[in-house]
Amino acid sequence: MPMNPQDYAQQKAAASGSSFYYAFLFLPPERRAAITAFYAFCREVDDVVDEVSDLGVAQAKLGWWRQQVAQAFGGRADHPALQALMPHTATFGIEARHLLAVIDGCQMDLDQSRYLDFANLQQYCHLVAGIVGEVAARIFGQTDPRTTDYAHRLGLAFQLTNIIRDVGEDAARGRIYLPVNELQRFDVKAHELIKRGAAPGMDTADFHRRFCELMRFQCERALSTYDEALALLPETDRRAQKPGLMMASIYRTLLQEIAADPVLVLTQRVSLTPLRKFWLAWKVQALGRL
Repeated sequence: MPMNPQDYAQQKAAASGSSFYYAFLFLPPERRAAITAFYAFCREVDDVVDEVSDLGVAQAKLGWWRQQVAQAFGGRADHPALQALMPHTATFGIEARHLLAVIDGCQMDLDQSRYLDFANLQQYCHLVAGIVGEVAARIFGQTDPRTTDYAHRLGLAFQLTNIIRDVGEDAARGRIYLPVNELQRFDVKAHELIKRGAAPGMDTADFHRRFCELMRFQCERALSTYDEALALLPETDRRAQKPGLMMASIYRTLLQEIAADPVLVLTQRVSLTPLRKFWLAWKVQALGRL
Protein backbone atom coordinates (compact mmCIF):
# COMPACT_ATOMS: atom_id res chain seq x y z
CA MET A 1 0.00 0.00 0.00
CA PRO A 2 1.22 3.55 -0.74
CA MET A 3 2.46 5.55 2.25
CA ASN A 4 0.55 8.56 3.47
CA PRO A 5 2.47 11.89 3.48
CA GLN A 6 3.23 11.73 7.21
CA ASP A 7 4.72 8.23 6.91
CA TYR A 8 6.73 9.35 3.88
CA ALA A 9 8.20 12.31 5.81
CA GLN A 10 8.95 10.08 8.79
CA GLN A 11 10.78 7.57 6.62
CA LYS A 12 12.74 10.28 4.80
CA ALA A 13 13.86 11.87 8.06
CA ALA A 14 14.76 8.59 9.75
CA ALA A 15 16.61 7.20 6.72
CA SER A 16 19.02 10.16 6.67
CA GLY A 17 20.60 8.97 9.93
CA SER A 18 20.94 12.60 10.98
CA SER A 19 21.62 13.65 14.55
CA PHE A 20 18.64 15.97 14.24
CA TYR A 21 16.29 13.01 14.24
CA TYR A 22 17.22 12.10 17.82
CA ALA A 23 16.12 15.52 19.05
CA PHE A 24 12.76 15.18 17.28
CA LEU A 25 11.91 12.08 19.32
CA PHE A 26 11.34 14.12 22.49
CA LEU A 27 8.85 16.57 20.95
CA PRO A 28 5.07 16.38 21.43
CA PRO A 29 3.26 14.83 18.41
CA GLU A 30 2.23 17.97 16.50
CA ARG A 31 5.63 19.65 16.79
CA ARG A 32 7.37 16.38 15.94
CA ALA A 33 5.20 15.96 12.84
CA ALA A 34 5.94 19.53 11.74
CA ILE A 35 9.71 19.40 12.15
CA THR A 36 9.87 15.92 10.58
CA ALA A 37 7.97 17.17 7.52
CA PHE A 38 10.14 20.27 7.23
CA TYR A 39 13.29 18.21 7.58
CA ALA A 40 12.01 15.77 4.92
CA PHE A 41 11.54 18.72 2.54
CA CYS A 42 15.10 19.91 3.25
CA ARG A 43 16.45 16.42 2.58
CA GLU A 44 14.56 16.18 -0.71
CA VAL A 45 16.03 19.44 -1.97
CA ASP A 46 19.52 18.66 -0.69
CA ASP A 47 19.42 15.29 -2.44
CA VAL A 48 19.14 17.10 -5.77
CA VAL A 49 22.66 18.45 -5.28
CA ASP A 50 24.11 15.28 -3.76
CA GLU A 51 22.61 12.70 -6.11
CA VAL A 52 22.08 14.37 -9.51
CA SER A 53 25.36 14.49 -11.45
CA ASP A 54 24.02 16.31 -14.53
CA LEU A 55 24.04 20.06 -13.83
CA GLY A 56 21.19 20.81 -16.23
CA VAL A 57 18.99 18.14 -14.66
CA ALA A 58 19.78 19.40 -11.16
CA GLN A 59 18.94 23.00 -12.18
CA ALA A 60 15.63 21.79 -13.63
CA LYS A 61 14.82 19.83 -10.47
CA LEU A 62 15.43 22.85 -8.23
CA GLY A 63 13.21 24.89 -10.57
CA TRP A 64 10.55 22.22 -10.18
CA TRP A 65 10.81 22.45 -6.39
CA ARG A 66 10.35 26.24 -6.56
CA GLN A 67 7.16 25.67 -8.54
CA GLN A 68 6.03 23.06 -6.02
CA VAL A 69 6.52 25.47 -3.10
CA ALA A 70 4.57 28.23 -4.84
CA GLN A 71 1.84 25.77 -5.73
CA ALA A 72 1.67 24.35 -2.19
CA PHE A 73 1.30 27.79 -0.60
CA GLY A 74 -1.32 28.50 -3.25
CA GLY A 75 -3.42 25.65 -1.95
CA ARG A 76 -2.30 22.52 -3.82
CA ALA A 77 0.64 20.46 -2.63
CA ASP A 78 1.63 17.55 -4.88
CA HIS A 79 4.76 16.14 -3.27
CA PRO A 80 4.24 14.06 -0.09
CA ALA A 81 6.89 16.04 1.85
CA LEU A 82 4.96 19.25 1.16
CA GLN A 83 1.62 17.54 1.78
CA ALA A 84 2.94 16.55 5.21
CA LEU A 85 4.27 20.04 5.92
CA MET A 86 1.49 22.34 4.74
CA PRO A 87 -1.01 21.59 7.57
CA HIS A 88 1.57 23.01 10.01
CA THR A 89 2.66 26.17 8.20
CA ALA A 90 0.06 28.51 9.67
CA THR A 91 0.44 27.12 13.19
CA PHE A 92 4.19 27.64 13.29
CA GLY A 93 4.63 30.64 11.03
CA ILE A 94 6.40 28.78 8.23
CA GLU A 95 6.39 30.87 5.06
CA ALA A 96 7.18 30.20 1.42
CA ARG A 97 10.27 32.41 1.75
CA HIS A 98 11.76 29.95 4.24
CA LEU A 99 11.46 27.02 1.84
CA LEU A 100 12.64 29.08 -1.13
CA ALA A 101 15.72 30.17 0.83
CA VAL A 102 16.68 26.53 1.37
CA ILE A 103 16.34 25.96 -2.37
CA ASP A 104 18.46 29.07 -3.01
CA GLY A 105 21.17 27.60 -0.78
CA CYS A 106 21.18 24.40 -2.82
CA GLN A 107 21.34 26.54 -5.96
CA MET A 108 24.57 28.02 -4.59
CA ASP A 109 25.96 24.49 -4.47
CA LEU A 110 25.30 24.17 -8.19
CA ASP A 111 26.70 27.61 -9.01
CA GLN A 112 29.97 27.45 -7.09
CA SER A 113 32.31 24.94 -5.49
CA ARG A 114 34.68 27.38 -3.76
CA TYR A 115 34.22 30.20 -1.23
CA LEU A 116 36.74 33.01 -1.23
CA ASP A 117 36.48 33.95 2.44
CA PHE A 118 34.44 33.29 5.58
CA ALA A 119 31.99 36.11 4.85
CA ASN A 120 31.22 34.46 1.50
CA LEU A 121 30.77 31.08 3.19
CA GLN A 122 28.44 32.60 5.80
CA GLN A 123 26.03 33.70 3.05
CA TYR A 124 25.72 30.08 2.00
CA CYS A 125 25.35 28.87 5.61
CA HIS A 126 22.60 31.43 6.22
CA LEU A 127 20.47 29.89 3.48
CA VAL A 128 21.05 26.18 4.11
CA ALA A 129 21.30 26.28 7.91
CA GLY A 130 20.37 29.65 9.42
CA ILE A 131 16.94 29.66 7.83
CA VAL A 132 16.46 26.03 8.85
CA GLY A 133 17.31 27.01 12.41
CA GLU A 134 14.81 29.85 12.28
CA VAL A 135 11.99 27.53 11.19
CA ALA A 136 13.00 24.89 13.73
CA ALA A 137 12.95 27.43 16.57
CA ARG A 138 9.41 28.42 15.64
CA ILE A 139 8.28 24.81 15.58
CA PHE A 140 9.96 24.05 18.91
CA GLY A 141 7.94 26.83 20.56
CA GLN A 142 9.74 30.17 20.28
CA THR A 143 8.12 32.98 22.26
CA ASP A 144 10.93 35.57 22.35
CA PRO A 145 11.94 37.37 19.12
CA ARG A 146 15.57 37.29 20.26
CA THR A 147 15.57 33.51 19.87
CA THR A 148 15.78 34.00 16.10
CA ASP A 149 19.33 35.36 16.47
CA TYR A 150 20.24 32.31 18.56
CA ALA A 151 18.72 29.99 15.96
CA HIS A 152 20.68 31.56 13.11
CA ARG A 153 23.94 31.39 15.05
CA LEU A 154 23.31 27.78 16.04
CA GLY A 155 22.49 26.94 12.42
CA LEU A 156 25.86 28.39 11.41
CA ALA A 157 27.60 26.24 14.03
CA PHE A 158 25.83 23.12 12.72
CA GLN A 159 26.78 23.87 9.13
CA LEU A 160 30.42 24.56 10.02
CA THR A 161 30.45 21.18 11.76
CA ASN A 162 29.02 19.51 8.66
CA ILE A 163 31.65 21.17 6.49
CA ILE A 164 34.44 20.00 8.79
CA ARG A 165 33.07 16.46 9.00
CA ASP A 166 32.58 16.17 5.23
CA VAL A 167 35.89 17.65 4.02
CA GLY A 168 37.01 14.37 2.48
CA GLU A 169 33.67 13.44 0.91
CA ASP A 170 33.17 16.93 -0.51
CA ALA A 171 36.71 17.08 -1.90
CA ALA A 172 36.11 13.77 -3.69
CA ARG A 173 33.22 15.53 -5.48
CA GLY A 174 35.42 18.52 -6.30
CA ARG A 175 33.77 20.70 -3.65
CA ILE A 176 35.79 22.63 -1.09
CA TYR A 177 33.82 24.70 1.41
CA LEU A 178 36.82 25.76 3.49
CA PRO A 179 37.48 29.41 2.50
CA VAL A 180 40.20 29.90 -0.09
CA ASN A 181 42.01 32.58 1.92
CA GLU A 182 42.18 30.20 4.90
CA LEU A 183 43.60 27.40 2.75
CA GLN A 184 46.25 29.87 1.66
CA ARG A 185 46.91 30.96 5.24
CA PHE A 186 47.72 27.37 6.26
CA ASP A 187 49.43 26.54 2.94
CA VAL A 188 46.96 23.77 2.05
CA LYS A 189 46.39 23.43 -1.70
CA ALA A 190 43.03 22.56 -3.24
CA HIS A 191 44.57 19.72 -5.28
CA GLU A 192 46.02 18.24 -2.08
CA LEU A 193 42.54 18.12 -0.55
CA ILE A 194 41.04 16.61 -3.69
CA LYS A 195 43.73 13.91 -3.63
CA ARG A 196 43.32 13.75 0.17
CA GLY A 197 47.06 13.85 0.66
CA ALA A 198 47.63 10.56 -1.12
CA ALA A 199 48.97 11.57 -4.55
CA PRO A 200 52.22 9.96 -5.79
CA GLY A 201 55.25 11.96 -4.75
CA MET A 202 53.36 13.94 -2.11
CA ASP A 203 54.97 14.38 1.31
CA THR A 204 52.04 12.92 3.25
CA ALA A 205 53.44 13.71 6.69
CA ASP A 206 53.96 17.37 5.79
CA PHE A 207 50.48 17.60 4.28
CA HIS A 208 48.93 16.07 7.40
CA ARG A 209 50.74 18.61 9.58
CA ARG A 210 49.44 21.56 7.55
CA PHE A 211 45.99 20.01 7.22
CA CYS A 212 45.69 19.44 10.98
CA GLU A 213 46.62 23.06 11.69
CA LEU A 214 43.96 24.22 9.24
CA MET A 215 41.33 21.90 10.69
CA ARG A 216 42.04 22.77 14.30
CA PHE A 217 41.49 26.40 13.37
CA GLN A 218 38.17 25.41 11.76
CA CYS A 219 37.14 23.37 14.80
CA GLU A 220 38.01 26.15 17.25
CA ARG A 221 35.90 28.65 15.30
CA ALA A 222 32.98 26.24 15.13
CA LEU A 223 33.18 25.50 18.87
CA SER A 224 33.23 29.24 19.57
CA THR A 225 30.16 29.63 17.37
CA TYR A 226 28.27 27.14 19.57
CA ASP A 227 29.22 29.20 22.63
CA GLU A 228 28.08 32.41 20.92
CA ALA A 229 24.76 30.80 19.97
CA LEU A 230 24.04 29.50 23.45
CA ALA A 231 24.81 32.91 24.92
CA LEU A 232 22.13 34.41 22.64
CA LEU A 233 19.34 32.07 23.80
CA PRO A 234 16.91 33.97 26.06
CA GLU A 235 16.23 32.17 29.34
CA THR A 236 12.49 32.42 28.68
CA ASP A 237 12.83 30.13 25.65
CA ARG A 238 15.43 27.76 27.02
CA ARG A 239 12.97 25.00 27.91
CA ALA A 240 11.13 25.21 24.58
CA GLN A 241 14.39 25.12 22.63
CA LYS A 242 15.65 21.92 24.24
CA PRO A 243 15.64 20.05 20.91
CA GLY A 244 18.14 22.55 19.51
CA LEU A 245 20.26 22.14 22.63
CA MET A 246 20.17 18.37 22.14
CA MET A 247 21.45 18.78 18.60
CA ALA A 248 24.12 21.17 19.84
CA SER A 249 25.29 18.59 22.38
CA ILE A 250 25.54 15.87 19.73
CA TYR A 251 27.24 18.05 17.13
CA ARG A 252 29.64 19.66 19.57
CA THR A 253 30.70 16.23 20.84
CA LEU A 254 31.29 15.12 17.24
CA LEU A 255 33.34 18.25 16.60
CA GLN A 256 35.52 17.58 19.64
CA GLU A 257 36.22 14.06 18.37
CA ILE A 258 37.25 15.40 14.97
CA ALA A 259 39.48 18.03 16.57
CA ALA A 260 41.35 15.25 18.39
CA ASP A 261 42.33 13.61 15.08
CA PRO A 262 41.40 15.78 12.06
CA VAL A 263 43.09 13.51 9.51
CA LEU A 264 40.24 11.00 9.93
CA VAL A 265 37.84 13.20 7.92
CA LEU A 266 39.97 12.71 4.80
CA THR A 267 39.21 9.00 4.57
CA GLN A 268 36.03 8.35 6.56
CA ARG A 269 32.82 9.88 7.81
CA VAL A 270 33.37 10.46 11.51
CA SER A 271 30.18 9.84 13.46
CA LEU A 272 28.79 9.00 16.87
CA THR A 273 26.93 5.76 17.50
CA PRO A 274 23.11 5.94 17.61
CA LEU A 275 23.21 4.97 21.29
CA ARG A 276 25.62 7.79 22.11
CA LYS A 277 23.48 10.31 20.20
CA PHE A 278 20.40 9.17 22.07
CA TRP A 279 22.26 9.40 25.39
CA LEU A 280 23.44 12.95 24.68
CA ALA A 281 19.91 13.97 23.66
CA TRP A 282 18.34 12.32 26.70
CA LYS A 283 20.83 14.00 29.02
CA VAL A 284 19.75 17.44 27.79
CA GLN A 285 16.08 16.44 28.04
CA ALA A 286 16.47 15.08 31.58
CA LEU A 287 19.02 17.47 33.05
CA GLY A 288 18.43 20.56 30.94
CA ARG A 289 22.11 21.09 30.18
CA LEU A 290 24.70 20.14 27.59
